[in-house]
Amino acid sequence: MEKFLQVAPHSLALVLGRRRVEEESPEEHHRRQQQQLQQPQRGGYEVFANFKEVNMQHFWNSALTYALTEVFFLGWIHERVLLIQGEEANLEVLRSGWMRRTLAPPRGFEIKCIGG
Repeated sequence: MEKFLQVAPHSLALVLGRRRVEEESPEEHHRRQQQQLQQPQRGGYEVFANFKEVNMQHFWNSALTYALTEVFFLGWIHERVLLIQGEEANLEVLRSGWMRRTLAPPRGFEIKCIGG
């Protein structure tokens, strides 16, 4: 059985999780999650735009800023998986940035893992 499933050619999946505030108790975290469920969720394109905005500030990493200008929003699955499409070289720059911990998540999220 294959362990790798390609969703779309030349694509990258960012699996996101809601960022947890370090100082909050589990009860406070649960209450905040319930409040977030009642609020309108951000759309996938909005999350993608914020992801690009946050990471375009890496002016010292010209490869990353260039790669971000060349990738496109592909989809948003279950309000936690952001699908990005682009040339393989640009996707590799994003993967490398995540491995080096220089790739920042969209506001309010953390990047749990990246898949191809």
